[in-house]
Amino acid sequence: MTDTLFLTSADVDDLAEPADYVAAVRDGYRQVGEGAPAEPRTLLSNPDPAGMLTTYAAILPETGAMGGYTYSAGFGARDAWFMTPLFDAASGEPLALLDGASMNPFKTGAAGAVAVDALARDDATEVAVIGSGAQARGQLATTATVRAFESVRVFSPTAENREAFAAAFDDRIDATVSAVESAADAVAGSDVIITATTASAPVIDDADVEPGAHVTAMGQYDPDKNELPPELVARATYVPDIRERVTRDAGSFLAARSAGLIDGDHVAADLGEVVAGRHPGRTSDEEVTVFDSGGTGIETVAAAHMLYERAAEADRGETIDFAPASEALTGE
Repeated sequence: MTDTLFLTSADVDDLAEPADYVAAVRDGYRQVGEGAPAEPRTLLSNPDPAGMLTTYAAILPETGAMGGYTYSAGFGARDAWFMTPLFDAASGEPLALLDGASMNPFKTGAAGAVAVDALARDDATEVAVIGSGAQARGQLATTATVRAFESVRVFSPTAENREAFAAAFDDRIDATVSAVESAADAVAGSDVIITATTASAPVIDDADVEPGAHVTAMGQYDPDKNELPPELVARATYVPDIRERVTRDAGSFLAARSAGLIDGDHVAADLGEVVAGRHPGRTSDEEVTVFDSGGTGIETVAAAHMLYERAAEADRGETIDFAPASEALTGE
């Protein structure tokens, strides 16, 4: 038997600050950029009741951990459940099983923050956020740790939601955060643009994105989800989290390809290659860069292992027993 730590969201939700997630996730992407294995998501859809089961995984050998997410969403109740198995990358033994819900916005936001740090101009001060939900909160909380932003403008269709978001973050981060009445108002003059929506059509206009801007789009993990206009994807230096996923579920990439504006060679690099120094990323102040974040096991394993180590030190959680196959897989 192997003692495995079971950790609830409540066990881990106060163990790390946004900057801690960014540091862990940055190192995870570096490892993958240097050759560690990670795969795009697998998504299985159930027709009735409508729902999905999603998995993705990565091995981070220097971290000493491997694993990923298995989660479900929809199925009538329209809720989601995030299970995060974490294994020892040297022995293969199960280290922990985490309820991954509370870490989700921060680990996903950390991937966006790592991209902003790698691809945005060093003098970026103005941020636009399109969306005001949990993922938008995670993106801004983490991204605010990598640049000295001065102003953040947030837009989402419901005025009450965007105003509540702005009020909460105006006290939470150093920048001035304000709600605006349109996506165009948010994007105008922005150095960094974050889209965190569930949209099936572009939520910003290409003409509003000025030369030198960086765009992080994290709501495009389905062929039918398309936050960015094809013209923007075509003129940008395009960097996904994992190169292999762009032809599977990167909705804006697929839309631009369908429009005949790009081909499969349009991917400049994936984020790991940029973080590892194998691709320069941005090469000029006039260049527009796009990070397409669909979710990977990289940030999941990196964040989960950080939380696991901190939980173990703090004596959080409870142990559960797993029997190795040599004992239990007997057929008797």
